[in-house]
Amino acid sequence: MTIILLSYLGVGAIVGVIAGLLGVGGGLVIVPIVVFCLNQQGVPDEFTMHLALGTSLASIMFTSVSSFMAHHRRGAVHWTIVRRIVPGILVGTFLGSCVASKIPTLYLKVFFVAFLYYASIQMLSGKKPKPSREIPGPAVMFGVGNTIGAVSSLVGIGGGTLSVPFMMWCNVAVREAIGTSAAIGFPIALAGAAGYIFNGWSIPGLPEYSLGYAYLPALAGIVSASVFTAPLGARLAHWLPVDKLKRFFAVLLIAVGTKMLLSLI
Repeated sequence: MTIILLSYLGVGAIVGVIAGLLGVGGGLVIVPIVVFCLNQQGVPDEFTMHLALGTSLASIMFTSVSSFMAHHRRGAVHWTIVRRIVPGILVGTFLGSCVASKIPTLYLKVFFVAFLYYASIQMLSGKKPKPSREIPGPAVMFGVGNTIGAVSSLVGIGGGTLSVPFMMWCNVAVREAIGTSAAIGFPIALAGAAGYIFNGWSIPGLPEYSLGYAYLPALAGIVSASVFTAPLGARLAHWLPVDKLKRFFAVLLIAVGTKMLLSLI
């Protein structure tokens, strides 16, 4: 158990930096590693993906606060967007987590791997959406929030992979889009974690120290480290070549996705 907890602390340290630096959901790293650790602990495979998703979203609640506050201090959070999109985010994420709780692990893994490849290709291409319009009104933002929230709940992320391109399409500067994405990550994580905890509450056979579909030892280890490293990532985002770092991260995601895909085969 000591080795497992140290692994979760290491994951948390990496995730905090990634969340603050790249504005992409730390869940892309958390989910596969938590699945691996749970497998090593002998947790039945039917629960591993649900626990990883729920734990990932629960941990992002803490990571996102530390990250978006660091961005806010630098004036990089567009609060008008946050206010308009949060209602749709809350509804879409909670309903998405309820649906995900009923989907077998195999199909959740397939969807997650497909999303990893999508995120990797998006980052490797380096293509940025051409700014073509202003920020939509509340009704459209509600629908956008629904979509981002639902997809995020199925892959256990804070939504940055989807929300950053959307905001850039709406003529939001890239660093402001990253900061705003970090702020949006909190309601995504809150609603998603609530959904996974609620839907896993009465499921028999979950490992000890589980709160519904949230595994508390993993949550404690990841959060303990990530809350300290997320502000570091946010500071680095204002100094380092983010685009180049995203390409390196994309290669890592392809390797992780391929490993998960081979394990399914």
